Amino acid sequence: MLVSKLFLPTQREVPAEAEIPSHQLMLRAGLMRKVASGIYAFLPLGYRAFRKVERIVREEMDRAGAQELIMPAVLPAETYMESGRWSVFGPEMFRLKDRGGREFCLGPTHEEPFTETVRNDVRSYRGLPLTLYQIQHKYRDEKRPRFGLMRAREFVMKDAYSFDRDEAGLDASYLAMHRAYRRIFDRCGLDYIVVDADSGAMGGSGSQEFMVKSDVGEAVVAYCDACGYAANDEKAVAVPAPEPKTGAPKPLGKVATPAVRTIEELMAFFGTSPKRFAKTLLYRTDDGRIVAAMVRGDRELNETKFHNLVGAVEIEMASPEEVQRVTGAPVGFAGPVGLKEPVAVYVDREVAEMENFYVGANAADLHLENCNVGRDFAPAAVADLRNAEAGDACPTCGKPLAQCRGIEVGHIFKLGTKYSKALRCTFLDEQGAENPMIMGCYGIGLGRTLAAVIEQRHDANGIVWPMSVAPYHVAVVPVMATDPVQMGLAKDLHDRLEAAGVEVLLDDRDERPGVKFKDADLMGFPIRITVGRKAAEGFVEYKERAAEKPVDLSPDDAFAKAVAAAKGAL
Repeated sequence: MLVSKLFLPTQREVPAEAEIPSHQLMLRAGLMRKVASGIYAFLPLGYRAFRKVERIVREEMDRAGAQELIMPAVLPAETYMESGRWSVFGPEMFRLKDRGGREFCLGPTHEEPFTETVRNDVRSYRGLPLTLYQIQHKYRDEKRPRFGLMRAREFVMKDAYSFDRDEAGLDASYLAMHRAYRRIFDRCGLDYIVVDADSGAMGGSGSQEFMVKSDVGEAVVAYCDACGYAANDEKAVAVPAPEPKTGAPKPLGKVATPAVRTIEELMAFFGTSPKRFAKTLLYRTDDGRIVAAMVRGDRELNETKFHNLVGAVEIEMASPEEVQRVTGAPVGFAGPVGLKEPVAVYVDREVAEMENFYVGANAADLHLENCNVGRDFAPAAVADLRNAEAGDACPTCGKPLAQCRGIEVGHIFKLGTKYSKALRCTFLDEQGAENPMIMGCYGIGLGRTLAAVIEQRHDANGIVWPMSVAPYHVAVVPVMATDPVQMGLAKDLHDRLEAAGVEVLLDDRDERPGVKFKDADLMGFPIRITVGRKAAEGFVEYKERAAEKPVDLSPDDAFAKAVAAAKGAL
């Protein structure tokens, strides 16, 4: 392929809209362009790399025994109403009506259509186990699309669904997908970690995420080097830090705290540590309830854990007006004792083990001292409600946890019978008895995987593609395109590499060498063969993208080395 014929609109400057390296480089290197907020078009170079990821995913899914099909992206509302998720998805679901007024959505995920298909066409245990998958566009109206392909409103996902007759079968299907995912991300050259995760709107008994380690990742991963425990921030178990107890609760009392609201201000006012405070956070549920969560003063509430415990479709912080109505005080003085309206108060396990702590008094400029759970108020429930932190005890072995940030590129779920029961997807066993199928689902974001590769593999000059997903393996660069000796040798190398099955670009542009080298580094081709003034002496420069310096080789040796590198990595 000639660079002069390639549609390749590169940019020298970093686009103002791009905040993270992968977004910046995909725009600068001409891999994609923004169409609307959270919606991107792949240009030829980017689409070649995308198809490499797609091919790896397809090969490993087929190898694992899954069968590919394709579902529509426009789906009838009845499918999701039957499962109950028409309302669960909330505003993230793109909804539309046809000219007859019938409701549809743009598929956010496809558990329901797959379940319906299997329900209608598999009746006997002889048709199980069965794993089906597709590579399909998905649509979610993200509240804050950001970071390019990391959080987009239209994206391509590989989603697979397994159907088994029992839990043992699900375990086998789940393990097969787990192994397939490892092979996929290994082949993409990613450094990743597998973590326990929250099942969210998908439901089910358990799930794991494949997290690519990255400083720009939106998720926080807690992990233990000692035993291998790992979980994302939504799921990581926060073990209460042991605190010595006196066993002597003191009388509850009021303390005037004029204009003292924050934990920092309270620490200074009382001259004590944040471990002596419990903060009460008020939330409104989608059905209009006001609920409260209590965590220690220096801890952060885990809203996913709280959301799951409360059992609401959505929760959000109560407004200042709602806080005033429920507590009788402005924001900053809420507490569990003496609320003006009945409010279910959910208490973190750590707070339940505290004694004689400070809380808001539900009155302006007033706090309570010596509060104790159980004696002074009855919690609706005591549960793990806070974020796990680095240094917390590992819930498995007790050693200190470490943390890193991660990009979720894959997610696997054990759904159980959540959808098969709701959609009546059953089979007849050997005795003719009807049983619900046991399901799993397995997703990979292809565009996000591509972006994650760039996040982990770039430098100050541009992308550093692994051979397996590089849009082209080799760039052949004649220093002077007008020199017949250089151009002749460059074209010969290009043609020989192409004939050997290596994907190669010939930069035939009449540009300065520095421009060509900068473009090759920006686009990240794994190998660059430069044909310069030494061509007449029988030498070319061979440089791997990640190497510091080029080496002089004969054209034949450069050809052989490039072929071996390209073939060996695929």
